[in-house]
Amino acid sequence: MNTSFLEGARVWLRHKEQLRPSTVSSCDDSTLILTTDYGKVICLQKEELNREMVYPMHPSSIHGVEDMSTLAELHEAAIMHNLFLRYQKDNIYTNIGSILAAVNPYKQIAGLYDGAAVDLYSKHHMGELPPHIFAVANECYRCLWKRHDSQCVLISGESGAGKTESTKLLLKFLSVMSQNSAGTPPSERTTRVEQALVQSSPIMEAFGNAKTVYNNNSSRFGKFIQLHFSQNGNIQGGCIIDCILHTVNQLSHTIKIVFCTDDRVAVTFSLTLSCQTCWKR
Repeated sequence: MNTSFLEGARVWLRHKEQLRPSTVSSCDDSTLILTTDYGKVICLQKEELNREMVYPMHPSSIHGVEDMSTLAELHEAAIMHNLFLRYQKDNIYTNIGSILAAVNPYKQIAGLYDGAAVDLYSKHHMGELPPHIFAVANECYRCLWKRHDSQCVLISGESGAGKTESTKLLLKFLSVMSQNSAGTPPSERTTRVEQALVQSSPIMEAFGNAKTVYNNNSSRFGKFIQLHFSQNGNIQGGCIIDCILHTVNQLSHTIKIVFCTDDRVAVTFSLTLSCQTCWKR
């Protein structure tokens, strides 16, 4: 008997043209009974079994990995299963090489984004610690000086995936690094441009948001944020541009906020009307 069919073995089952992670419930000379991770029990006759229908799961898929580029089985089912295994342990971040995949936990996870986490990831290179959005932010900050070139982070995902929150977390990390590089006393850190950047999201979210199935406050626009750093590593200024895309009325609105390094925050609002549709699904 194939050892992959021993009771308790983890296997992939091809059922209705989809691969499903399953566990062998029982196996005898004529019948193989599998239970999928979704609770469905499948009974198969030995004569209908083949390598394409049922095959053993690789250990990397059984235990899960932090970087999915190291998965031995590269197919959609293995990727989704790995994300699910980590999600069950509140490990919402997973690397795919230099790409970070994040799964919205729809709850608060204690200690994930506190000051200790910022301090920890600021002292390590990407890959030395578990996947985290702070690791991405720190790598960008380091590369500014290592490569002497501008850095860019692209955040994408469906409605409710957490794009806006991820943006806030990136700004939070970069603002802390900026304040540390400038040697700003803790008592003065709430008055600087970094704090203005972090607190600007509610202003942006007041324009064009809508309720969707997964998100009560879904952004209806694309957002471009540009930060300017000095040679010392602190933020000297920034710009946030939101393009609200409205296909029904065929209008394109642009809202722009500019931040300065002095005691005031310069705010500029501009509205542009267009007769052409900027975005169409």
